[in-house]
Amino acid sequence: MPRLDDPVDVGGLRLRNRLYRAPLLECAGTDEDTAETLVADLEPAAASGAGLVCQGATIVRSESGCAAPNMTRVHDDAFVATLSPVPEAIESHGGRVFAQLAHGGLRSMEVWHAGYRDAHPDLDQLAVSRPPLPMRLADHAGFLDLSPDVLSTEAVYELAADFGRAAERLADAGYHGIHVAGANMGLVQQFLSPFYNRRDDEFGDGFRFLEALHDEVRARTDVPLIAKIPAESRAPRVIRRRLTEDDCVRLCERAAETGFDAVVPVSGSPFWDMHIVRGEYPERAWREGQFQAGYAEAFGSQWRARLVSLANRLQARNATFEPAWNADLCRRVRERVDVPVMLEGGVRERERMDRLLGDACDLVGMGRPFYAEPRLPARLLNDGGAAVCENCNNCTVPQVTGAPGICRTPSVLAERGRLEREHAYDRD
Repeated sequence: MPRLDDPVDVGGLRLRNRLYRAPLLECAGTDEDTAETLVADLEPAAASGAGLVCQGATIVRSESGCAAPNMTRVHDDAFVATLSPVPEAIESHGGRVFAQLAHGGLRSMEVWHAGYRDAHPDLDQLAVSRPPLPMRLADHAGFLDLSPDVLSTEAVYELAADFGRAAERLADAGYHGIHVAGANMGLVQQFLSPFYNRRDDEFGDGFRFLEALHDEVRARTDVPLIAKIPAESRAPRVIRRRLTEDDCVRLCERAAETGFDAVVPVSGSPFWDMHIVRGEYPERAWREGQFQAGYAEAFGSQWRARLVSLANRLQARNATFEPAWNADLCRRVRERVDVPVMLEGGVRERERMDRLLGDACDLVGMGRPFYAEPRLPARLLNDGGAAVCENCNNCTVPQVTGAPGICRTPSVLAERGRLEREHAYDRD
């Protein structure tokens, strides 16, 4: 059975080991400091030994589509060329970096962020179909602001081409591969999901968009191409039309047959809720005074922010942390495909990683633990052990205000400090 420190090939690209940093929100913007910010965020993972580093969601168009403040856009040739220091920094440590391509669709800030919508009143949201009833009801209640631009067939092809053009720019800048954001309620999931997709053209088969996207990327570059594929198994019971785990397995099979070089199966919900991250209700993050004005701006007022906080608390009761929560789904997929299966979601211990490799998956990734320990791979690859992340989610909620994704939990930071003093993050 393979172990975490064994090499692996993805799309013909050799990775030095099977540990990867999963995509996270860097929110590095699109200015002269973007490359420097990305290097600061991503390089520690490579320097401490991660075989693969995935840069978080980057938006393929110049307007709309951002799911959080200050996300990086990759629509402009000249700007993307300035990002070449990122792959150079990763490669200098023996690592490789993939960029994740995304568009928010009905998850975009112009839907849910009141302040952003006020500043950009003319922005519409790209929609696969007419928004589903729960979203329309939230719009009528004033919690969302829907003005959907339902894509024509021609417009869908043009959107797929935008993904292809973005992939080409990033490959030209030196990125080693492309990761398609197919989950977390992004636009690709909205094509795949019967909850969102009620189209009557060829793209009514949601995978057809992913296929068109693949073809557009392949027409422009041959770097490895991977995709995150969702199951909506955590949807509320009232949601009848959704992606089951069986659907996810079939979609992964189709992705492998189409030519994707690896798949990342994940279980979640049709909504942007706690099932994306799971774990504790982020009490500290919601009550800290420094973020209150930002929450009010994002959600429209202090009382609406409190309602969102309450909903967050209720969701946390049903989205409790489960170790390696995607393992069973990944195992089913791995039995059916002949490309690497990448597992992320709740994997924290080296011992568990080695048990999962060769059984449920071929690579293991982590996200939030890198907020707590940017140089975590050194510890796992040197001595084993477990991440110090407590799954409290205090790192994630403030990101709606534009705050960086960092650990804010004193007990975790104290433990990291202790490990630093013991040189636990020095590479052997």
